[in-house]
Amino acid sequence: MKAKDRRRMVLLPIICFFIICLCIISSVSNLAKIREKKLEKAELTKKLEELKEEEITLTDDVEKLKNPEYAARYAREKYLYSKYGEKILKID
Repeated sequence: MKAKDRRRMVLLPIICFFIICLCIISSVSNLAKIREKKLEKAELTKKLEELKEEEITLTDDVEKLKNPEYAARYAREKYLYSKYGEKILKID
């Protein structure tokens, strides 16, 4: 065998080994990113559900506040507004 052939026989497996290692490292890194994104998606899905529930609650509150009697009662209870001649007692 010639020196050139020997060098090729030694370098080719080494280069292949490094290429395979780079592919494995890249795959593991991508799998970690995929897992992280799945966890983030689950968290965001949960938050979306919570926000949808909050939206339904707020929409209901808006509909209730369109009723003047309810709005007046709500203002008296929440912000301590009173009718003429009415006294407010705050109990904690």
